[in-house]
Amino acid sequence: MILTVTLNASVDKMYMVDEVKLNSVMRVRQAIPTAGGKGLNVSRVAAAFGEKVLATGFLGGFSGEYIQSLLEKDGIASDFVKIEGETRSCINVVDLATGKHTEFLEPGAKVSGAEQQAFLERYKKYLPLCSVTVLSGSLPQGVSAEYYGTLISLAKEQGKKVILDTSGEPLKQSLVFRPTLIKPNADEIRQLCDLPDVSLESLQRAAFVLNRRGIANVIISLGEKGSLAACEEGIFLCDSPCVDVVNTVGCGDSMVAGFAVGLARGYSFEDTLRIGVAAAAANAPTKTTGRLRPADLQQLRPLVNIRRLDDI
Repeated sequence: MILTVTLNASVDKMYMVDEVKLNSVMRVRQAIPTAGGKGLNVSRVAAAFGEKVLATGFLGGFSGEYIQSLLEKDGIASDFVKIEGETRSCINVVDLATGKHTEFLEPGAKVSGAEQQAFLERYKKYLPLCSVTVLSGSLPQGVSAEYYGTLISLAKEQGKKVILDTSGEPLKQSLVFRPTLIKPNADEIRQLCDLPDVSLESLQRAAFVLNRRGIANVIISLGEKGSLAACEEGIFLCDSPCVDVVNTVGCGDSMVAGFAVGLARGYSFEDTLRIGVAAAAANAPTKTTGRLRPADLQQLRPLVNIRRLDDI
């Protein structure tokens, strides 16, 4: 089983408008609601691969109940700790004239110490049942940057593989606990490693250093350009297949889902990288965040080109 952790879930709404005009009333052509938060996107995509998935984290209020109903509709098993606050909403406004996206992300309700402790007990309950745990997204108010480190330690104590997909201080504080795989983007790596630029050479060196510090799989997302990856076997550059892009939100989470599936099935590093990149590309042509069509995945998977870079 793949266990996904979403500590800052949200009701994601995509608003499609003809044109974004500031200081005016805009009519929404179509509104698409989704059970959101990075881990829930991962859950849907991993389930589309045919994997058994359990989603957990924090949910609260009417929004939390709504998310629960959306997950049930999608056939995603879940067991969340209920919090006193209301689960947040996030808005993605799509300008149909330009294809550009504008996102409004709420911070999330404050989570108490007692609620955090209740989650730790819930998390420890499910660890023995999973092979891979995925820790995704931002932390809600009241949860310290060290919290992910605690979750990584608990999982590794039981020999579980841990994927961490977060940014900023939570990512920085968690590296000492050596998650199995991290997936920052180029800008996040620049900030994390204090790089002078995001050239391929700088990113390659940063990935190499992080790998040698104990992160078994360092995968840097380069957007439509693909990914740069470092592991024990070396450093690889992976090209992303060309697709007609409708929605890029959730592509990174789809990539993480592919990585989780690869780790759960014991695939080689290159095959895990290939299905992750293919999953990200398969999400891009869909309107709904964190979705893919299995037929698209099968078509794109052999088109992913991986080449090894010279060792540093």
